[in-house]
Amino acid sequence: MNERRADMACSLVLPVDGMTCAACSTRLERVLNKQPGVSEARVSLAGNTASVDYEKGEITASDLARVIAKAGFSVRSEVIDLDINGMTCAACSTRLEKVLSKVSGVESVAVNLATERASITVPVGAVPTETLIDVVKKAGFEARPRVSAKAQREAQAREEQRRTQAELNKLRLAVVLTLPLALPMLFMPFGVDLMLPSLWQFLLATPVQFWIGWRFYDGAFKSLRGGAGNMDVLVVLGTTAAWALSSWVTFFGGAGEALYFEGSAMVITLVLFGKWMEGRAKRNAASAIHALMDLRSDTARVERDGIAMDIPAESVIQNEVVIIRPGERVPVDGRILEGESQLDESLITGEPIPVARGEGELVTGASVNGDGLLKVQATTVGAESTLSRIIRLVEDAQASKAPVQRLVDRISTIFVPVVVVISLVVFLGWWLGAGDPETAFVAAVSVLVIACPCALGLATPTAIMVGTGMAARYGVLIKDAEALEQAHRADTVVFDKTGTLTRGTPGVETCFAVDGDVENLLRIAASAQQGSEHPLAKAVVAESNEKGLALLPVSGFTNHPGRGFGATVDEMKLLIGSRRLMEERDVALTDWAEQAALLESTGHTLVWIADTTASSRLLGYILLSDGVRAGAAEAVADLHCKGLDTVMLTGDNRYGAASIASAIGIDRVIAEVLPGDKAAEVERLRNEGKHVIMVGDGINDAPALAAAGVGMAMGSGTDVAMHTAGITLMRGEPGLVVDAISISHATYHKIRQNLFWALIYNVIAIPLAVSGLLNPVIAGAAMAMSSVSVVSNSLLLKRWRGKGK
Repeated sequence: MNERRADMACSLVLPVDGMTCAACSTRLERVLNKQPGVSEARVSLAGNTASVDYEKGEITASDLARVIAKAGFSVRSEVIDLDINGMTCAACSTRLEKVLSKVSGVESVAVNLATERASITVPVGAVPTETLIDVVKKAGFEARPRVSAKAQREAQAREEQRRTQAELNKLRLAVVLTLPLALPMLFMPFGVDLMLPSLWQFLLATPVQFWIGWRFYDGAFKSLRGGAGNMDVLVVLGTTAAWALSSWVTFFGGAGEALYFEGSAMVITLVLFGKWMEGRAKRNAASAIHALMDLRSDTARVERDGIAMDIPAESVIQNEVVIIRPGERVPVDGRILEGESQLDESLITGEPIPVARGEGELVTGASVNGDGLLKVQATTVGAESTLSRIIRLVEDAQASKAPVQRLVDRISTIFVPVVVVISLVVFLGWWLGAGDPETAFVAAVSVLVIACPCALGLATPTAIMVGTGMAARYGVLIKDAEALEQAHRADTVVFDKTGTLTRGTPGVETCFAVDGDVENLLRIAASAQQGSEHPLAKAVVAESNEKGLALLPVSGFTNHPGRGFGATVDEMKLLIGSRRLMEERDVALTDWAEQAALLESTGHTLVWIADTTASSRLLGYILLSDGVRAGAAEAVADLHCKGLDTVMLTGDNRYGAASIASAIGIDRVIAEVLPGDKAAEVERLRNEGKHVIMVGDGINDAPALAAAGVGMAMGSGTDVAMHTAGITLMRGEPGLVVDAISISHATYHKIRQNLFWALIYNVIAIPLAVSGLLNPVIAGAAMAMSSVSVVSNSLLLKRWRGKGK
């Protein structure tokens, strides 16, 4: 018992953020030591670490991270990506997930069969990559760190090509050795016996079984050693039984007894052909991510010490000046210091029309420069560049598992042992019950060969790979498979107004001053709002700058979230904001309320300005408007055609919101909602039984995006919104919402078709195999075709076309 407890003892060092004093570290140490299964916890304030000794069976690294988060701190995590070789079916990926999950320090694991990739989330520095690679090797697979450097990618491509060629050569040899065994079967129905002597059959079938087919034995041994069964186990059991019985008859049996050399050889050849076809299709399915990687520029021309030189693009450092000549691909994200040009950003955003860029404007890496010479200061490089983040998003989405895939994984883990039991029961039933050992043997082998979970394991990930890749081409970045799967269920789309349905850049139309001094009203309003990032504030300041008004000093700024603010300008205590704020502070609007209501009803926004220095008195208002985005009405009409309800959720006044909604065709308006209440409104819709998609672009939309079934962030919006959302729309076009829902429908439809194809072979063929009516050769062909049909069906998603391109 003591030995067992020693085996379960683990130590883990977790990097902790958020500790500011000794009280923090003491409190966290006390909290950790109270957890069941924790032997001892030591928290270092200086090192910002928590060293925890715990028992593996009672608490996990993920549990410890959650405890630390609940205590008000956070554990920095990193994702280690490994390329995996040797997986053959869903049972392999499921088993490898279990093995890696047991490693001390591992928080979560996602192993994807289609991409042959494992993503392991661990606390920063807590688990060396070499440890994970050793664990993978002990489980019977090969692993290497997933890297992105161009030379290493090329080396991987060469290795992949070499491996593929070797597999093709073995397949060709298998066909050459199998044909003399298989062709005589075609003439048997005509009474022509061209079968080779049994010894010749043995000599042809044996190298196919044990040399060319060795990969199946190797995979089966590793799988069983890891405590689970997979496709290789079924293939090895069936073909070895056929070969062994035929060999016994050849050397020890009597003349005229049945031989199954052609069966064992053809099954292995057909399965190899199926795996080769499957590999081709999988590589094709992953072409989208390779295409994105190929967009990366290999070199960059930089200025160092006044000298222009070419260096590898990945060696550019932040703030370095990069020279981009006409026709070159932009190597980094940056800001233009000198020059102007037209840039083709279609490969990043999907927007086919080149856009003009000049001094001070931002450029995106992988876009193509037009006919101008640009000097660009690098702002984000390496892993933080826009293209790298897009690639990471697509990779993560392709590696993640949809909810339906988790069910498939659970099925595949019990599938193989159940099939082996069925095969044994069938064999005993025919032999002992019907006294027919030959039929018993044929039926048992056919059951083993046909019932392979390979197609089942490929059904979901291959569709997701192609779907997310196609979506990325049209400017729709899908963060995870769950968002892709859930989007098709939506029946309600909730839009934020400003920046989503409208351009988000309002302009001042007119100013009204109670005392008639419009310039002074604009000056003090702009002075109070200088430095603010709010779109309305920017519009007011821009209008005052355009009129050449000198701004006054501002102090005593007080924010009133969702309503406005207060500030002191030129010794006046100003109150600036919505009608609601004025009413709360008893500012009389009686004389102007009717006129204001009329303006608001036409979609305009009014910013009221009052002086509260002595008593609350109205100074005037500024009228602003924000135009509807091009394509918004068409997008809403398309959503209605698909049977979806549309809702506008905004903090603006109900009259302006209703006017915009009417122009666009929105069904329902929820207006005058404070930023903190948007998530509650989304929750209310979900409680009504609706499947909600929330579309937004601002920081204040982030809670609502998180609360929705699927959050969609406009790529023109804030990083916070894009981080929170499950789907990012790379262009500020509402039409991309339709595209995102469309690709979700198409992908989920393919998943259902794939699961049908994966299961229909077994549903039809297993009863035939049990009844003795299915030859092992036909079973092998059907099993191979099930995998090929599933992957090929996923590739049909490449015919999907969005409206965005």
